[in-house]
Amino acid sequence: MSDTETEVVLDTRQLGEVTIQRADIESIERIAADRFRDGEYWFRNPQSTRYLFAPNALGIPKGEGYYQNTWILLNNVNYGATDHFSVGAGTVPIFLFGAEALPIWFLPKLSISTPQDNFHLAVGGVFGGVLGVDDGEGAGLVYGSATVGSRDHNATVGLGYGYAGDGFADRPAINISGMTRVGRTTYLISENYFFPGVDDANLISFGVRWAPENFAVDFALARPLEGEVDFIGFPWLGVTIPFRP
Repeated sequence: MSDTETEVVLDTRQLGEVTIQRADIESIERIAADRFRDGEYWFRNPQSTRYLFAPNALGIPKGEGYYQNTWILLNNVNYGATDHFSVGAGTVPIFLFGAEALPIWFLPKLSISTPQDNFHLAVGGVFGGVLGVDDGEGAGLVYGSATVGSRDHNATVGLGYGYAGDGFADRPAINISGMTRVGRTTYLISENYFFPGVDDANLISFGVRWAPENFAVDFALARPLEGEVDFIGFPWLGVTIPFRP
């Protein structure tokens, strides 16, 4: 590629040299070399900071965000205020079914990465409440997590303590999750929860993410790890749409 103040010249494999006027170009972005494989461009993971629901320790880049919807009713929006701090919120619009209460939650997360950018740490929380309920107490979770890997291939261990009102749980919830990219638009994901000392509460899941350029669709099956289970797993279906304001 070569360029001047008025035009950009691209050297393409099939068309040869193609000249484009700068006035017709909205933006130019430098693409990392590892985004091209066998002559094809691999789009960025549109949901690189979260598995099915659980977050990893990677930060949302400043000025970027995403909307996530699960089974139509569960809605989350997250936005990178800086490269290291993101804010988010979510709700379930049960007012559509005539209910007066509205559950809401807030999702702050602080992330840091090593200079090599393959080890990441984060702290955050899910701080929830219910609007329209006079005596409703807040509930949620505070967590810390560590992630090893890139935005396409990573594994995470997280530790969280739930709370309700003024009291925290006596024991933590442990999250072990991972994702790996196996194709241009395909990822494999596993998200798993373990609750020490709580019988029949551990949960494992395995799913697939299909992610073209501008959205991602997650489909997974989850099932309890202990107890008698008469089904393969209950389904998870989520859609993510990234955005840049």
